[in-house]
Amino acid sequence: MAESITITDNRTGEELEIPLVNGGIDAAEWRSLLPGVWFHDPGLATTSAAESAVTYLDGDNGVLRHRGYPIEQLAEHSTYLEVAYLLIHGELPTQDQLDAWVHDITHHTYVHENFRKRFVDAFHYNAHPMGMLESSVAGLSTFYPEAKEIEDPEVRMHQVVRLIAKMPTLAAMAYRYSIGMPFVFPDNNLDFPGNFLSMMWRVAEPTYEADPVLTRALDTLFILHADHEQNCSTTAARVVGSSHADPYSSVAAACAALYGPRHGGANEAVLSMLNEIGSFDNVDRFIAGVKDGKERLMGFGHRVYKSYDPRATIIKKTAHEVFAVTGQNPWLDIALKLEEVALEDDYFVSRKLYPNVDFYSGLIYQSMGFPTNMFTVLFAIARTSGWLAHWTEMLEQSSRIARPRQVYIGEDTRDYVPIAQR
Repeated sequence: MAESITITDNRTGEELEIPLVNGGIDAAEWRSLLPGVWFHDPGLATTSAAESAVTYLDGDNGVLRHRGYPIEQLAEHSTYLEVAYLLIHGELPTQDQLDAWVHDITHHTYVHENFRKRFVDAFHYNAHPMGMLESSVAGLSTFYPEAKEIEDPEVRMHQVVRLIAKMPTLAAMAYRYSIGMPFVFPDNNLDFPGNFLSMMWRVAEPTYEADPVLTRALDTLFILHADHEQNCSTTAARVVGSSHADPYSSVAAACAALYGPRHGGANEAVLSMLNEIGSFDNVDRFIAGVKDGKERLMGFGHRVYKSYDPRATIIKKTAHEVFAVTGQNPWLDIALKLEEVALEDDYFVSRKLYPNVDFYSGLIYQSMGFPTNMFTVLFAIARTSGWLAHWTEMLEQSSRIARPRQVYIGEDTRDYVPIAQR
């Protein structure tokens, strides 16, 4: 027997039976009974605006899967570029497919010289790297006018490769520019995370060789941030993409959403909190302040997860591997004490406030030498594959241009009053 819900319009007594399909309800069925009546759902917290096969997220049980594969298995056994292939194409690649994919991305990391010299140099000398990245991605659309041919799968895939390849280059370029250092060209002999670290940190040495523990840690972080279902930035990419804008414009819109501190700035907020606490001895006093509503506990809880974020367990292990190379982060003891208290205190457990992926990621990035204004940029590099997977999926569906409704709360009809009479 098919599952359904029966609703009654008490104004008329009319009833309508609505089927439940894949855990959702078709809003068109409601409209047929209630014309002109809209669902009011600020933040779209209980509204599905898309059908997607990219990522499955069960927040109540702490489950995250990409194309059916658990995030734990991908983080342990895969690489970021392999996960990017999985997100875009829907299946894990064969060795030949992966080799071709990695080759294509590796050989599209360069940006046009005119773009580098004229566009990037137009920014203020101390511009925020994320602002530069957002603008640079949008600017790329003017260098690849064929990107507007979004109905052509071959052209579309060419832009996907370009964007995944060039995001680390644009990110490193923004960082180097913001600190007055010369741009470092990509090195096609290095892997994806190693190449990015080379463009970030290389000074005068002929080649840059990062510690393999750090390159693997960065690759793992990229995997953990690659996609997370219909979040704010992914929704922004889909909304802009629904107008059939080119992928550079859609990804730039996603970057703009990520730039907001409510979305991409969570790990930076964790470091600010740890800095405010100051020492291990102040943790209990800070926790008491949280309970009294005087302090905010950052890096705990999640809009979707109502149990432990599965990515947090992975990233905690990665953190210790990184600290074994870089030395202990002075704030780690504070973070561990906070986690211990929160996991044992009923105040936090009853509210399902468990550590999320942002709790340890900031400590890792800081220990690797990244300044806090680069944290969101790193997030954007990783999330690009997810944004593009959703953008591509949307175009392959019979999607409509986004056009939400509103509940009007303004004035009723009023007559115009001449200015002399006001």
